[in-house]
Amino acid sequence: MKRTAFFLSDGTGLTAEGLGHALLAQFEKIDFERITVPYIDDENKAHEIVERINLAAENDDARPLVFDTIVKSDIRRIVSTANGFMVDIFGTFLNPLEQELQSASSYTVGKSHSIVNGDNYERRINAVNFALDNDDGARIRHYDEADLILVGASRSGKTPTCLYLALQYGVKAANYPITEEDLTDQQLPKALRPHKQKVFGLTIDPERLATIRNERKPNSRYASISQCMHEIEEIELIYRRERVPYLNTTAYSVEEISTRIMVSTGLKRNR
Repeated sequence: MKRTAFFLSDGTGLTAEGLGHALLAQFEKIDFERITVPYIDDENKAHEIVERINLAAENDDARPLVFDTIVKSDIRRIVSTANGFMVDIFGTFLNPLEQELQSASSYTVGKSHSIVNGDNYERRINAVNFALDNDDGARIRHYDEADLILVGASRSGKTPTCLYLALQYGVKAANYPITEEDLTDQQLPKALRPHKQKVFGLTIDPERLATIRNERKPNSRYASISQCMHEIEEIELIYRRERVPYLNTTAYSVEEISTRIMVSTGLKRNR
């Protein structure tokens, strides 16, 4: 079964997209074609998106789902004429909040993604730069500044997790790949030992790891299932021996991995 879902906004569209994706994820049996259209900020653009929604309704023989965070009332009126199932995200939540708080909302375009606190925004940017500068074991002399050091086999999800932790939580996360050379003495690599309290391990099912590595280096020893099984077995043994907390990333998205790390380590978001 196929349905089309539009995520509309007169700003970036990130709020509509984020909440829309979260809701649609509950309907696993339906195949959604997802279309994000940001910056619908004048009447011409509003009429154009109405035409696109109506065309999708004809092609699918079903009303598209339309998640919107459009603030301007004149634009919203035009969009509401489309042949779609409308989910007015701001209207759904802001109206009851206005009644409860006895205060009118400012209805400002882009307010949910504005820089409300300059210091927090700067910390997140600094954390992203730190993650990029300390990727794959680079600049280990900077580990004193790290809030967290992710370790694990190559291609187990360290880099995207570090970047997500930085951007969403302002966490300074470095990552260190445990290579075959690091497995000989069954201990944490020497560079990590002074910072053991910051170390968190990632692991992954060998079959999944082999698939990921084959996309990078097909038919190589690096990507072979036997090599992946050996590395994961030895790395997990180090985790258990050194009492390093760790997480299997196989079934989780980067968002879930990051959230579980935050909960497990007790790190606080710098936002």
